Amino acid sequence: MRARLLYLAGVVVVLGAMGWGALKVVRVAASTNAVEMPTTKVKKGRVTITVAARGELQGGNSEMLTAPMVGGGDLAITQLREPGEVVNAGDVVVQFDSTQQEYNLREAEADLAEAEQQVVQAEATSAATEEESRYTMESTEADVKVAELEIRKNPTLAAITARQNELALEAARNRQRQAAEDFNNKKTTSAAGIAIQKAAENKAKVTAETQRKMIESMTLKAKTSGYVNIQQNTNQNMMYWGMQLPPFQLGDTARAGMAVAQIPDLKSWEVSANVGELDRGHLSVGQKVTVGVVALAGKTFPGHVKSIGGTSGPPWDRKFECRIALDEAGRELRPGMTSNMVITIEVLDDVLWIPSQALFESDGRSFVYLQSPNGFMPHDVTLVRRSESQAVIAGIGEGELVAMSNPDQMNKPAAGQQSAMKALSQ
Repeated sequence: MRARLLYLAGVVVVLGAMGWGALKVVRVAASTNAVEMPTTKVKKGRVTITVAARGELQGGNSEMLTAPMVGGGDLAITQLREPGEVVNAGDVVVQFDSTQQEYNLREAEADLAEAEQQVVQAEATSAATEEESRYTMESTEADVKVAELEIRKNPTLAAITARQNELALEAARNRQRQAAEDFNNKKTTSAAGIAIQKAAENKAKVTAETQRKMIESMTLKAKTSGYVNIQQNTNQNMMYWGMQLPPFQLGDTARAGMAVAQIPDLKSWEVSANVGELDRGHLSVGQKVTVGVVALAGKTFPGHVKSIGGTSGPPWDRKFECRIALDEAGRELRPGMTSNMVITIEVLDDVLWIPSQALFESDGRSFVYLQSPNGFMPHDVTLVRRSESQAVIAGIGEGELVAMSNPDQMNKPAAGQQSAMKALSQ
């Protein structure tokens, strides 16, 4: 019995110690979690309204090298510069397989040679026909003259013989007229035949020249000096959303018109960025921009807004393209570098401002939680300008203390902790 009593007493002591410890832990946790209300004072001074964005560095007047419009099939790449390789104007960047085009050129040249010989043959035949017709015409002229001489004898000849001479003269003159008509007709026919052969020759020349130009177009050369930026190969058998497309490589095929390589103009750098639709109304061409390149820590480059494009993207994430031109560039810049941009929208002097998180909006009104004898109470203000970090306001005094979070939400956890402590104490 004594052992039982000692055991029960020990259990009671242990449970009491555990309850006292739990109560102490709750009190300590309550005192630790009782976070003070974050506050800030309304300040007055200069505020710079900015818009931040991230983009990709590239040449301003980039030269795009595209697959030529040759044939109806894909073109195989037989020569390709390495990405980032430096090239000069006139250097070969991309070479496509021109085996079929060279075969077509040889056929076209053979057709041209045959057409040239056809023209020579037609001219020779025309010359021979013309000479024969001229001889026939001169022969008939001689026959007419002989018949005219014979007809002079008619006064001294019998009537029958005289009549025969007249008929012979008339027949000679008919042959002369026929020979003249045949000469003109054969001359016209020969000229037409030569013209037809020359047309065929010109057609063969055009075909051969077209094949030569096709072969030349299959060699893509750089028009300016710069770095080679190989483009992504979209000529894939299977594509899916989010797929990382590989760049073109030696042996790949490209469709006509596809961009294979790009040579940026290193004298005019640009940054292409997608900016949120909400910031669209704050931007305008010519605004100053500070560009920081991720790969070059601590270095910034001045620039300005060059152009603003239209919006794109799904309704829940609308963005628009903004192109930034660098006013000064460095030799260490390379195409494709990721860049962080800060666009200066407006500089306001001698204005009241608070951190953006201290300004609240609800039901079309802007307000702050202003300190008063009764605690932090809502106070309506006028929003003048707002950026990601600062809000320019009016309708409040300088130095006033405002809360940076909703006091109601801050009080809810504290009330819950007090209830828990009361329950444990009971």
